[in-house]
Amino acid sequence: MSAEEYFSRITNILAQIRSTQKEKIAAAGEAFAVSIASGGRVYLFGSGHSVIPVLDVFPRYGSFVGFQPIYDPRLMWFNVVGPGGARELLWLERQEGYARVILASYDLEPRDSMLVFSHGGLNAVPVEMAMEAKARGLRVVSVSSHQNHRQARATHSTGKKLPDVSDIAIDNCVPPEDALVSVKGLPERLAAGSTVAAVAIAMALVAETGARLAAAGHRPLTFVSPNAGLPPEHNEGVFRAYAQRSLPRKS
Repeated sequence: MSAEEYFSRITNILAQIRSTQKEKIAAAGEAFAVSIASGGRVYLFGSGHSVIPVLDVFPRYGSFVGFQPIYDPRLMWFNVVGPGGARELLWLERQEGYARVILASYDLEPRDSMLVFSHGGLNAVPVEMAMEAKARGLRVVSVSSHQNHRQARATHSTGKKLPDVSDIAIDNCVPPEDALVSVKGLPERLAAGSTVAAVAIAMALVAETGARLAAAGHRPLTFVSPNAGLPPEHNEGVFRAYAQRSLPRKS
């Protein structure tokens, strides 16, 4: 049964992440906790399907103020073909120089951190997002396929791939082609694994960061489900705190 094969493959991938990437996840959680405790921000970026873990970190029940997503609608498809479609997105995320344009709207400081998701780790925008952040003194964490990093040819003019320009490079442990399930009679595989892997890593980082903040005496201001029984004022306070932290910094 193909569904069972998918569950088996993705379970094995998650187990591999847990066993091989725990030290990097711990190091990233420490870096993020230091950024947030100092009043800094943990910026999050992904394009195409790699925007999904960014969307899921904040605002999300169980996450907290300090994570700041970077969204560009041109890198998030709203259509399959035509305006806002996949063709334009796939073209734009390969264009060198665009990441710098995106970051012109953000006030990055050395106390901040950057988390970049990209399964392939080759396209210009995620590579340059990491490069620009490092150039401004930020600690950069990436999540990508390291098997693809080992075997794929770099497409950026510098010859760099995303893990090459990251301080902490987390392996999503997913094969380069992403799809996991072989079906009799089909030459190609079906059912991608990188989204499940990336979201699992993202939530692990949220948990690790929050635990380290709490251990250091910094209570995370957490966005809470209404099912938890807290009054609505709690989440209103979360939104106000997020908005305040997102304001331009004073020189």
